[in-house]
Parts: sequence; structure tokens; C-alpha cells
Amino acid sequence: MDWVRTDSPISATLVAWGNAWLTGHIGLDEAVDRVERAAGPQLVAVPVDATPATETAGSPLPAEVSAPAAELADVPLRGFLAELRGEGLTSFRLALPAPGDPLGLTGPPAFTRSAVAAEQAAIAVLDGKRLGLVPAEDRRGSSYSGVRWATMPAATTDADVPQLAEAERALTLTMRSATDALIGIDGPAQGFPSLDAADEALAPGYPGRAHRLGALAARLSLALRLAEERGLTTSQLTTRNEALRDLDRAVRRARIAAHHAIVELRTP
Repeated sequence: MDWVRTDSPISATLVAWGNAWLTGHIGLDEAVDRVERAAGPQLVAVPVDATPATETAGSPLPAEVSAPAAELADVPLRGFLAELRGEGLTSFRLALPAPGDPLGLTGPPAFTRSAVAAEQAAIAVLDGKRLGLVPAEDRRGSSYSGVRWATMPAATTDADVPQLAEAERALTLTMRSATDALIGIDGPAQGFPSLDAADEALAPGYPGRAHRLGALAARLSLALRLAEERGLTTSQLTTRNEALRDLDRAVRRARIAAHHAIVELRTP
């Protein structure tokens, strides 16, 4: 996943700024501009019958979205989101799965497989249905680099993910445990590398606690990406990898909780 840094997944950017738009804190243009600033031009692959130019009646998101033989057309993200809003789009959810840990996903299998392979996905929540959005690198020629989103049906049930306070506590405890484990390893220095390069902020409208947790999760995600294995014995590697695996899971859960916080504020 070199094209999208794992410490800054583009799905998280879409969820944060998409939710800020849907809650009235920013406009659609600003939301899309922020996503494009993060990863270049954004296109969404939709069945030809679902494009604004060819749609004649009904929802642009019927069952044929998942038809493998359907002819696809690329539409700009801005127009796609405007269409979704007209179909009852209310919020976005974030999924940050890993092999054996489908965090943020509840199916169906096709969407789960695609999201796990990409290590991320956004879920558009509409009235009575949900749409999964899975990003992929989109390179064309020597100068064009952006993202192309695949669309497929997503289950309407909520995933079992923590709320903000729970995720913050778990991340704090796991971070301490991981630090103790890494400090206890003899050999080359095992402290976390400099985190100055981590630069991720939630969008306007999110509570301060979510901003703080999201920033911490982004920095720790960068540390996980930069962690080195050189100079360690097999036993030391086992200890280190267990600590980092636990931390990775806590980081992903914290990031999801932070990105969902603006939606939770509207939940009675």
C-alpha cells in the first residue's frame, strides 16, 4: 500500500471531511478539495446505468452495483457525492481492517474481501442501505496519479467498534504496554522514531477529544510504519512483533472512534 501511506489512509480523509460536509460545517467543494489535496484526483467507478448522465429513474445505487459484468464509468467524486446526498446520504463510516481482523466491516463477503485487501474502506450510510467504497491507486501515464473508488453494497448493520472514551483508554494502556515491551528488548534502540512527519487533522465540527485522539493515532501509525527489525534475535522479534501488533489494533480502533465521533454527537 505504498501509494497511500498507512498512517494516513485516504478512506479516513473521505470519512472525516465527508461527515463535516454532511453535518453542515463545510461545503461539498471544500470537502472534495481536501480529499483531492491528500491523494490527487478522485474518481468513482459506477455502473453505466447509475451515472448521472444515463440515469432515467430511481436510485443510482440498485442491486446492479455489484454485478461483476456491469459496464463501469468513472465519475468525479464531487458529482457522485452530490448524487448520494439526493438519495438520502446521512453519514460516512470508516473501516480499517487487517487480515484476521475485519475492523469496521459487517459484510457482505465481496465487500469485506476488497476492503481487507486494500486495508481500508469508507461506508456511505443512506436511508435503508449502505454503499461500500474501496480505494485503489489510479495512475495514468507519467503525470496523472489519483484514486479510483470501487463501489459495492455494504451490510446495513453497524460494526462492533468502540466509542471515543473506550478507544482512548485502550490506546493509552496498549501504548504503555508496547513501550515497556520495546524498552525491555536488548539490542539496537527500540524507541519510536521521530513523529514530526505525521500530519493528519480531522475536519471542522469534530469534538476536541476526537481531534486529539485522531492525531495521536496518526502519529503512532507512522511509528508502526517506520519501526525497524534490524539487529534483533528471533525471540526479540517475537516480543517486538506482538507488542506492535497489539498497538496496531488499538491504533486502528482509536482512529475509527475518532472519525465516527461527529456522527455519535447526533445519535440520541
